Amino acid sequence: MRKNFGAKPYTYPQPVFIVATYGEDGTPDAMNAAWGGISENTQISMCLSAGHKTVKNILARGAFTVSMADADHVVACDYVGIASGNNTSDKFEKAGFHATRSEFVDAPLIDELAIAVECKLVSYDEESCRLVGEIVNVSVDESVLDQDGNVDVKKAAPITFDPFHNAYIQLGEKVGNAFKDGLALR
Repeated sequence: MRKNFGAKPYTYPQPVFIVATYGEDGTPDAMNAAWGGISENTQISMCLSAGHKTVKNILARGAFTVSMADADHVVACDYVGIASGNNTSDKFEKAGFHATRSEFVDAPLIDELAIAVECKLVSYDEESCRLVGEIVNVSVDESVLDQDGNVDVKKAAPITFDPFHNAYIQLGEKVGNAFKDGLALR
């Protein structure tokens, strides 16, 4: 038997993206966004309403970074989703975040979050709220790399949003091998 929930944005996993920009005065800003993902090989898409300060910054500067929220910074990552940059000018600082200017785009990297996608604005549709960015670089702090130089998901401790319970869930356990395990059914 199944239970129907109706038309809701209930999918797993929903990444917890922390979108960072610079404001008009160069102040770093960040927001929490769960509705997004890869939409082309070098593109990321998100649903962000036009009223967000972060969206205004992206449209003005043409760039943004998307960091993966992690278990160690769940409070700060949740805070930047609760506080509005439209009326909290120092929310980046209040979250305890520190910024380093990206080498590739006019946007800040959040020092505390190990994985970031650096993007140039491709398009924004105010009616659908769909923002598309071109990925120009992926920046990863060496502290979350394994001995082969790849991301160790356990070290990175990314979190996902659970829309059924309004909770954050830590990812990290390997359960299979992509593009390999299914070959057993051929």
